[in-house]
Amino acid sequence: MNTMTSDYGIITEAGAIRFERLLPGPIERVWEYLVDSDLRRTWLAKGPMELRPGGTVQMIWHNSELAGPDEVTPEKHACDEGYSMTGEVLEADPPHRLVYTWPEGSGDESEVCFELADRGDKVLLTLTHRKLGRRSLIVGVGGGWHSHLAVLEARLEGRDPPPFWPMVERLEREYEARVPIE
Repeated sequence: MNTMTSDYGIITEAGAIRFERLLPGPIERVWEYLVDSDLRRTWLAKGPMELRPGGTVQMIWHNSELAGPDEVTPEKHACDEGYSMTGEVLEADPPHRLVYTWPEGSGDESEVCFELADRGDKVLLTLTHRKLGRRSLIVGVGGGWHSHLAVLEARLEGRDPPPFWPMVERLEREYEARVPIE
């Protein structure tokens, strides 16, 4: 088991990484940023979500909307613009728990779980991404979620997020160095 610290994801078991963020509340507001397409697009991806087991969740990425006007999309991420995926909602317990599948390029599915808990006037968001079969997926997911959660945190705090692509590239390098080689 890896013991990453700070805001970095923690490897909790083989093929799973967990992130925790203490965000401004109330819990219903944070929940809306997870499930409402217009709010979700400000930090991750837009798309409809049927909040019931068996419902679909569609994600359509437009990371250029998260980047500043002077930022250049790294070549390796150029294909991400307009990328779409469709998963299945496994659990929806508003405003506390949301679990859905996350199709991987290999044809396999991983699983994303968001848990929200009140902590006074703050909300503890715990995001766990499981069933990541390869180290390269954990590295990519680690840097990706870390970057997108930084944008979410900034949005909820009412401040401008950090420059997106420099942050993504830095975090990809850091997760490459942090995630143990199998």
